[in-house]
Amino acid sequence: MGPDDIPLFSMLKNRLGYLTERQKVVAQNVANGDTPGYQPRDLKPFTFQASLDAQTTGAPYRGNGAAPTGRPVQMLATSAGHLAPSKPVSQFRSPQGPDSETTLDGNSVTLEDQMLKMTDARMNYDAAVSFYQRSMSMLRTAARRPNG
Repeated sequence: MGPDDIPLFSMLKNRLGYLTERQKVVAQNVANGDTPGYQPRDLKPFTFQASLDAQTTGAPYRGNGAAPTGRPVQMLATSAGHLAPSKPVSQFRSPQGPDSETTLDGNSVTLEDQMLKMTDARMNYDAAVSFYQRSMSMLRTAARRPNG
């Protein structure tokens, strides 16, 4: 049994892959900052729910923010102390509006926005790697022989 057989590690692998691809897309936007008519691109947000659904239904994570076909994961109260959700989760997400800073040549890349996205992707990547390392450390601790 390897780390990929554990759903948590598979989800982290998906998250790291998404963040790597997002970093590439943002870098391409920055590289085309002076290209006439270039419109910045971005990936759809990574959602924990879509990744969780992919793990429970066996369908591959598509990385597009949509849940795969199959049974969605529902919250289950297994103890009297569990709290019910305070409001239903909306299935709608607000789309990002178009960039208002388009130059005369039609280029709408804003370097400041792209740098913020790049920093956000890097911080999320570092957090996911840290979580992966701590989880592996806990597994190693649990797998050690006592007094050994």
